Amino acid sequence: MPQIGSFSLLLALALALYSFLIGAFALWRKDDLLSETARRAGIASFVAVVAASAALVVAALTNDFSLAYIMHHSNRALPTPYKFAALWSGQEGSLLFWALLLSAYGFVLRVRHKVDLQLTAYASVIIAAVQVFFLLLVNFAAHPFAIVTGTIPQDGNGLNPLLQYPEMVIHPPMLYLGYVGVTVPFAFALSALIMKYPGEKWIHITRRWTMVTWLFLTCGIFMGAHWAYSVLGWG
Repeated sequence: MPQIGSFSLLLALALALYSFLIGAFALWRKDDLLSETARRAGIASFVAVVAASAALVVAALTNDFSLAYIMHHSNRALPTPYKFAALWSGQEGSLLFWALLLSAYGFVLRVRHKVDLQLTAYASVIIAAVQVFFLLLVNFAAHPFAIVTGTIPQDGNGLNPLLQYPEMVIHPPMLYLGYVGVTVPFAFALSALIMKYPGEKWIHITRRWTMVTWLFLTCGIFMGAHWAYSVLGWG
């Protein structure tokens, strides 16, 4: 799993970098063929990040304590839902989960590119630039597939007891879906500024994106408040 995960992350970075650089070059040259290859590279980067995330989840479910991240955030006695939630229990996994959701939003945006070909092409390049940033982090600064040095432990350290609460499985993904999703309206807004886009069509395109991310974020905040009230005794 470590090899699969590490390779998938490097592949995702290469594809996102291609989508950003070639996409920007294609917009500058007004080359529709190159722009299409950049769009497809962005779609492929989603598949690669999914593979990396699946590798980390499988490592958690199979108690692969050769991975430092799994050793620190899981153990054999941990219930299965919390093992799955190990994907976002620590910094490295959280950044990978952020990259996963970002690539998923980018995937939907690129699949629905016909809503406005030129505007979506610009937005896709901006999304790819943000993807490159997060994929650089998980590849070189906070690598979730780092191997334990020395003797591999028989059991892990387990999940922080404060995090062992049912909403741990739901609350962080809801928040992340909200936070990460705002990248899409941002990308469209920046694209409209760069293009000097006439009219308000881009606002109507982003309205649904904005409402969906706002809904996720609202649900996440309410769940987090209930979690804090129940576990930490706030209020």
